[in-house]
Amino acid sequence: MAAPRTPAPLAPRQPPAEKIIMGVDPGTQILGFALIEVRGQRVDVLTYDVLNLKSLGTNHAVKLKRIFSRMLELIDEYLPDELAIEAPFFGVNVQSMLKLGRAQGVVIAACLSRDIPFVEYAPTKVKQAVTGSGSADKEQVARMLRQTLALPPVEEAPKFLDATDALAVALCHHYQQGNNAKAGTKSWDKFLADNPARALATTAKPARPGAKTPR
Repeated sequence: MAAPRTPAPLAPRQPPAEKIIMGVDPGTQILGFALIEVRGQRVDVLTYDVLNLKSLGTNHAVKLKRIFSRMLELIDEYLPDELAIEAPFFGVNVQSMLKLGRAQGVVIAACLSRDIPFVEYAPTKVKQAVTGSGSADKEQVARMLRQTLALPPVEEAPKFLDATDALAVALCHHYQQGNNAKAGTKSWDKFLADNPARALATTAKPARPGAKTPR
């Protein structure tokens, strides 16, 4: 008679997701978006990518329509509970500000059409929350996120800095809700101390405070 088999241990059940946060870095040339799932102190990245609008030419209305439709697709697929969006940067010219403001408004309108609340964050606030420095550049933000989160791979990662910016906005929103009492303590200075090989590359091209890549 065969000996009874020992049942395989059950995999630990994950707690239900507390919320899903959508982060958006608005733009009329490249728009970054990300979605994260929060379970207590655990944060999982569901997706992060960019919406490339350059191929649509100079017709601003066509671009705004594409932004609206893509946001609705993401909302219906991932069912986010909240939107965190980056505020337009005041260092660009008036025309760029207007275009960025419209893109931001379209993203917000798409979320409001699905009854999703939104919160706006200044770029310096996002950088401070994620890296500990409000003057960090896009590359520094991306490197810190790769340390903090297990990011899924993306093709041509250097070209996806708007996607990591959007991910930073979502993570900033998570931090602001008290889910990380020590947000920002893992500073960029500490990252360089832990990774001395990065120091030369970073100091060779110092970031201007508040600098943001034009769109």
